[in-house]
Amino acid sequence: MSRNHPQGFVKTLRTLSAALILMLIYVGSVGAGDKSHSLLVMGDSLSAAYGLKVEQGWVSLLARKLEQEKRTWRVVNASISGETTAGGASRIEGELKQHRPQLVIIELGANDGLRGLPLDVAKANLEQMILASKAAGARVLLVGMRIPPNYGPDYTEAFQAMYAELAARHQLPLLKFLMAPIAADRNNYLDDNLHPSAAAQPILLAHVWGTLAPLLR
Repeated sequence: MSRNHPQGFVKTLRTLSAALILMLIYVGSVGAGDKSHSLLVMGDSLSAAYGLKVEQGWVSLLARKLEQEKRTWRVVNASISGETTAGGASRIEGELKQHRPQLVIIELGANDGLRGLPLDVAKANLEQMILASKAAGARVLLVGMRIPPNYGPDYTEAFQAMYAELAARHQLPLLKFLMAPIAADRNNYLDDNLHPSAAAQPILLAHVWGTLAPLLR
């Protein structure tokens, strides 16, 4: 057989080679995209940087930390000031569908407690969010809160126990009290004595990070 291939054959070979190169580039880009994970934060004003610039809040600081450490996580902050567990439960399906997170941080309940709303309803709302997240294939970090004893010790104790009960039932990692490292010092708060100051946000991030870091591996 002659070693001088027809021009048509050579042209076809070059076309196939170019197509193969493009296919390899495509596969490589898909593989890189597959390594990117989403972390969804469903919270209230404590996670929405109330009274501050957005970039000062602990969630934005978390996103910056992950970026600086070159971790393949994208942080989506779906927190809303004034949000209750009912609001979170009504939004969770849409947020899960839109962002497809691998990890969901649920930081809700404070506004229910401050308003004296029924705790069985709040608990059911949080459980709905947990179940929806797990059904979507996401792990859940539950963030607990505490409230002043305005509605009596029974309500206050039941509120705090709600988070531990849900975490135990669904085998979730639990951060018992978001504000634990700053609660005792009023200088860590804005003038309303409810929302953390900008200076307190890195402290909150460090507190959350201790429980969150193992879930990012």
